[in-house]
Amino acid sequence: MTKEQRKYPFYFFALALGAAAVFPLLFLAVSSIAANWRFPLILPTEFSLRAWSYLLSQVSGIPATLANSLGIAIIVAAAAVLISMPAARVLALNEFRGKRAVMFLLILPILSPSFAVATGSHALFLKYGLTDSLFGVICSHLIPAIPYCVLLLTGSFSRLDTDLEAQAQSLGASPMNVFRYVTFPAIAPGLAVAAAFGFLISWSQYLTTLFVGGGKIQTLPLVLVSFQRSGDDAVTAALTLIFIAPAIIVFVVVAKFLRNAN
Repeated sequence: MTKEQRKYPFYFFALALGAAAVFPLLFLAVSSIAANWRFPLILPTEFSLRAWSYLLSQVSGIPATLANSLGIAIIVAAAAVLISMPAARVLALNEFRGKRAVMFLLILPILSPSFAVATGSHALFLKYGLTDSLFGVICSHLIPAIPYCVLLLTGSFSRLDTDLEAQAQSLGASPMNVFRYVTFPAIAPGLAVAAAFGFLISWSQYLTTLFVGGGKIQTLPLVLVSFQRSGDDAVTAALTLIFIAPAIIVFVVVAKFLRNAN
């Protein structure tokens, strides 16, 4: 068997994986413009842009909800990275008693059921008057986002050569310049991945937003569930594509950044 022939199974697997990823998106795209599509028809008999026209109009409220979701996810991603960096550096570059216990407590929100986290967050935030507010929703999204960011950044900081930072300081570089020219380039890939995880975790939150936001803070997951229950398949499919689009864009941007960084 030649080297090219040995690659055939890999090509087949890649093709199958690509088809598995594209087919649901293609199905949603066709469903979003289908005006009459009933089983056992392979394709719709009629097409219409009614769902897209409605969702993109101000009457639907989707543009405002989309902007709200994007704003929350961006803030959560930025805050999670900023909060996680000092903790990740300490965990990566220092050995201390109880480190494993700290790591376990850190990932506990990830290991706990989402319903338990949402219920606990609601009870705690209700006590401090943070429910039904944008700030409370952002804080609730940080609970699952920060552990992921800390774990990802810990790996980046573990590969940081602190001797380079010390050399830069000995040559008169300020702490800001040390971070800008030495630390940041070394951990930039990890920062990009951590920010992407923070964004996607916040973007997909449903239970915590529902519990803490109390229905007053509308995000796309909440609206998507409402439309899904309405039984309008075309509108649900179109809104699902709108919901998926930012995640795909983030994935493509981060993948391109990582490829350029390497």
